[in-house]
Amino acid sequence: QVQLVESGGGLVQPGGSLRLSCAASGSIFSIYTMGWYRQAPGKQRELVAFITSGGSTNYKDSGKGRFTISRDNAENTVYLQMNSLKPEDTAIYYCNADAKASVVAPQYRYWGQGTQVTVSS
Repeated sequence: QVQLVESGGGLVQPGGSLRLSCAASGSIFSIYTMGWYRQAPGKQRELVAFITSGGSTNYKDSGKGRFTISRDNAENTVYLQMNSLKPEDTAIYYCNADAKASVVAPQYRYWGQGTQVTVSS
């Protein structure tokens, strides 16, 4: 099994910045794409950004120019740097990882427990 633990959420004023981290641990054979999703109250979970094992990135329009996703493959960690935060960025942020727990295990999408981000004055 692969466990994902997010950190770095909190309360920030509009225009401020936060850096989220998500570390994978446990039985890890290989991690492929890693990403960040978010879910605001009363809304569906939506993609924020993802990054492949090779470093290619993709962003939802709402985060382009403000958010930067990166990863440290040696540490099995993915980051989300969020700048110029807006109240509409308020949500629970979840990381995920497409990974195999062993050479014979199927690829599976693992999820973290989420970290709250609140943008408010």
